[in-house]
Amino acid sequence: MKKNILLGFMVSLLISCGKNNEPVISFYYWKTIFKLSETQKQTLKENNVSKLYIRYFDVGLHPENKSPIPISPIHFLESIDAFEIVPVVFIKNKVMLESALDIDDLAQKTLKLVNEINAKNKISCKEIQIDCDWTLVSKNNYLKFIERFKKLSNKKLSATIRLHQVKYFKKTKIPNVDSGVLMYYNMGSIAADTLNSIYSQKVAERYLESLKKYPLHLDFALPIYSWGVHIRGGRVIGLRSKVTAQELKKDINFESISGTIFSVKHSNYKKGIFYEEGDQIKIEATSSKELIEIAEDLEENTAKKPNEIIFYDLDEFNLKNYEKNIFKQVVSCF
Repeated sequence: MKKNILLGFMVSLLISCGKNNEPVISFYYWKTIFKLSETQKQTLKENNVSKLYIRYFDVGLHPENKSPIPISPIHFLESIDAFEIVPVVFIKNKVMLESALDIDDLAQKTLKLVNEINAKNKISCKEIQIDCDWTLVSKNNYLKFIERFKKLSNKKLSATIRLHQVKYFKKTKIPNVDSGVLMYYNMGSIAADTLNSIYSQKVAERYLESLKKYPLHLDFALPIYSWGVHIRGGRVIGLRSKVTAQELKKDINFESISGTIFSVKHSNYKKGIFYEEGDQIKIEATSSKELIEIAEDLEENTAKKPNEIIFYDLDEFNLKNYEKNIFKQVVSCF
């Protein structure tokens, strides 16, 4: 009897430990105005979310003198006290490609604006994240920027990492940050073919084995966004946000060619966009089944379990396309 009780206790302990070791659920918030809807609040509550990665601003180039400038800084319309905030700064790669870039000046001004936004909104952050898809050509400027920014900020620093930067890290190098976030999406070119540019397991498989060799600790960012690729005459003419296959199936102006491709039957305007007869819309998204598939693939190929799974992004339109427990299902795979 005592043995059975002890065995039961050990099993319960192992199950409990497994649950405690699951990665936590976080979200990216990628709008220029911070205001949570009831759907967003409910999702955060149901998934015990305590941390948000909020895009503070982009950094681009002035069209005339090519100097770095902040683009669309965020405005907070409500209190954020309930969450730990990680400011995210997206720096366009063309900034890092500038040969005459004043790296020290960029680092100082970037940190200054982050601090100003924090002060204005009474936010105290422990971590800052830099998002930049650097290349072999821009890596020297980028790596120097990271070094300088880290010294200036005196905070934990994380950086987004792309799949190609993992596989070829000996060439692209590894930024001197405390941790990385692997962006497990945007895996192909946006094109008129049938490939899903957001997520493709076949494309991902080319990089998965490299994960175990990557020296930097990685958390994972997974896609819950979607878009429509607008095609005319075999050429992509734009991306259309907030459109789903379910919506197009109900619209008499569109006809399903396959599960993801629709043809325009009658010229029409939809959400301010003109669709000409004969145009096509290719819906690109990541299904719940594919999110589980991603998690299982990552779990099998990761040397060290992630601390967080960050979903991109916390938009009401995205959330409504998934069942409520999908985020918990995903983290339970690790």
